[in-house]
Amino acid sequence: MEKELHEQYEYARRRIKQKKGLYFHSVLFLLGSLFLFIAHKFLNIGIETNWCIWVITIWFFLFILHFIKVYITDRFMNKDWEREQIDRLVALQQKKIIQLESQLNEESAT
Repeated sequence: MEKELHEQYEYARRRIKQKKGLYFHSVLFLLGSLFLFIAHKFLNIGIETNWCIWVITIWFFLFILHFIKVYITDRFMNKDWEREQIDRLVALQQKKIIQLESQLNEESAT
């Protein structure tokens, strides 16, 4: 029982750390995008091209990937999911072994 509580605590701690990192990334993205836009429009840095739009778009894409990792991928593919997949694969292997043994027994009987 104590091991389960420890695992639950570690899982919760890891999820909170992931979410905290995502929130930090979102604030950094907003402030950084604002700074890049101001630098481009008002400080006349790189006025020939719209480089800030490209940088913000690429950064937004990376932020979306971070969001997907935290709220979709890691949420469902945790240790419980790994255990279920391992158990399922072991059961399939055992089923194949039983089938092969029964085929060998049938062949040896004939």
